[in-house]
Amino acid sequence: MPKSHCPINFALEIFGDKWTLLIIRDILFFRKRYYGDFLSSDEKISTNILADRLNILEREGFVRKTGDAQHGSKYIYEPTQKAIDLMPILLEMILWSAKYDPKTAAPKSDIAGIKRDKIGFMNQVVASLKKQHLCR
Repeated sequence: MPKSHCPINFALEIFGDKWTLLIIRDILFFRKRYYGDFLSSDEKISTNILADRLNILEREGFVRKTGDAQHGSKYIYEPTQKAIDLMPILLEMILWSAKYDPKTAAPKSDIAGIKRDKIGFMNQVVASLKKQHLCR
């Protein structure tokens, strides 16, 4: 239960730490889907925090965890609509960071694309996820 029903507090109670949003970023923008994929991110999340955040994301309905038919001992993490619905927030964070971080890692072409047509950019990302069967 959230401590208050302030909309910002409600959101932060669920996904307010950096690791949770970085995992969602990795799923949506970098097409990561396996536990080991997340461990290879530049931010170097520890295994215990990763396991905890993936459990939270699954419990809260942001990701769906399924067994990998090709690799019996592996699980695939795919975004749900709830995770995809965070995309406008993430895109605004990208634009804000591009404005204030002169060393941003975001490709200039992506920043320009987001500025030019945010909805179109989001639709391309979602279409790519669906094409790769990373969301339903």
